[in-house]
Amino acid sequence: QVQLVQSGGGLVQAGGSLRLSCAGSGRMSSIDAMGWYRQSPGKERELIAAISNRGNTYYEESVKGRFTISRDNANTLYLQMTNLKPIGTAMYYCAAYFSGITSPDFWGQGTQVTVSS
Repeated sequence: QVQLVQSGGGLVQAGGSLRLSCAGSGRMSSIDAMGWYRQSPGKERELIAAISNRGNTYYEESVKGRFTISRDNANTLYLQMTNLKPIGTAMYYCAAYFSGITSPDFWGQGTQVTVSS
């Protein structure tokens, strides 16, 4: 089993920055990739960034150039978000995958990010 515990998030003004963290524990050696999702009210959860064990990254088009995903040697995943926009108000979830980035195997508990205009 893998446990993911998120921290960070909160309220920020448009144009501001936030960093989300996701601490992984348990059988992290079995994890091939990790990612960040967001879910706005009334919308489906969508993948916005992912990183593989080999360091390959994926970004959804709307966050390219503003968000940076990274992972440290202690199995903590980060999402540095800059130039935040009100449309970015959502619940953010980290995820871990045994293989690929199509279907997460484990989820963090989620954290709210609210961007005020």
